[in-house]
Amino acid sequence: MGLLEDLQNRSGHVCELCGAKDNLEVYEVPPVSTGGFDGSVLACTTCIGQIENPDTTDSNHWRCLNDSMWSEYDAVKVLSWRMLSRLKSEGWPQDLLDMMYLEDETLEWAKATGEGISDADKIIHRDANGAILENGDSVVLIKDLKVKGSSMVAKQGTAVRRISLDHENAEYIEGKVDGQQIVIITKYVKKV
Repeated sequence: MGLLEDLQNRSGHVCELCGAKDNLEVYEVPPVSTGGFDGSVLACTTCIGQIENPDTTDSNHWRCLNDSMWSEYDAVKVLSWRMLSRLKSEGWPQDLLDMMYLEDETLEWAKATGEGISDADKIIHRDANGAILENGDSVVLIKDLKVKGSSMVAKQGTAVRRISLDHENAEYIEGKVDGQQIVIITKYVKKV
């Protein structure tokens, strides 16, 4: 059986967030590290569209989270937490968030995209030109960099693909150079 069939069986052929029965597809919960059964949900196109585009969020559609937040599956709980956090200024979502409990690891996953953090408190990573960097972006080094703790020098012009962001410091990103995972200072990279 494939992932779609597994998720259909798990959900009873309905959207795991709102219960819709039509236009269902697999949605991998970002940031995608595992994907698969434990890192995905079966969701309708309405839910997916609003998750991916906050400007289209209809708060009344998400009243369904009153049920889905109690799911036994972490991916469903993570999306419920993120949408409730996005909508908490409405009042009723804050009440649900206050009732919701997530294990530490699950809560860390839920917070990984910065949902629910006010814009003033978000850590924004920018390259040397001021372009915003995101997880999974590719960058190019604009200066030769000595790698601390090794004799390696990461050369100017080296491409670093699929970077990951340091969620505590806006100046640091991580990526692989010559097969070695290193920390890179954002002012020495340019987004591709």
